[in-house]
Amino acid sequence: MTEKPFLVSGSNKIIHKIRKLDLLNINGEDNPSIVVSHKGIKEFLQEVPYNKRDAKQLDLEMVQLTSSEVFGEEKTLLFVQTINGKEYKVDYSKHGTPLFIRIHQENAF
Repeated sequence: MTEKPFLVSGSNKIIHKIRKLDLLNINGEDNPSIVVSHKGIKEFLQEVPYNKRDAKQLDLEMVQLTSSEVFGEEKTLLFVQTINGKEYKVDYSKHGTPLFIRIHQENAF
C-alpha cells in the first residue's frame, strides 16, 4: 500500500505532504473543486477527472472530502496546509468573492 499524499487533521483540515502530487479536493457535487499544489491553492476550473487513474495521469490525487476516510460530510469551511508552510482558509459559502480562498496563516520553518 502506498502512502497518501495528505493528512487529515481535526474536523476540517487537510495537510498536503507529497510535493510530486497535487491534491484535487472535491467537496460534494454542488461546491467547486480546488487544487492544492506545493506553491498554493486555487479553484480547479478544468473538468474533474472521471476516476482516480485519470487523475494520476495528471499528477493529481483526488480527495473526496465527503468520503468516510476523510471527513464523511460536505464542508462549508476547510483549512488546507501546503508544503510551503502556508495555511489557507477555503470558505465555500463565499465562492465567487475574494474571500473564497485566502491565506489564513503563514508558518515559519
